[in-house]
Amino acid sequence: MTLTKQTITDKIEIVGPYNHVQVREAVQVLEDGNVISQSYHRYVVSPTDDYSSKDAKVQAVCNAVFTSDVISAYQDHLESLEMI
Repeated sequence: MTLTKQTITDKIEIVGPYNHVQVREAVQVLEDGNVISQSYHRYVVSPTDDYSSKDAKVQAVCNAVFTSDVISAYQDHLESLEMI
């Protein structure tokens, strides 16, 4: 009986007006290659976040949707919130 654990990026969604990237990871425990337990972990990547350490699929999506226009609009939005 061999137990292993793996994390798989199983869902990537683009949400909101500033293209936030919402990611779901499946954390699986396997016994002899068969999944015996699974849980989920979620996180969100914002346009100004450093995502260089994330899964390659997440990086590819972020590179595609975080255009300079989106990043600029998001930064303007954040600055407008600080003025309130």
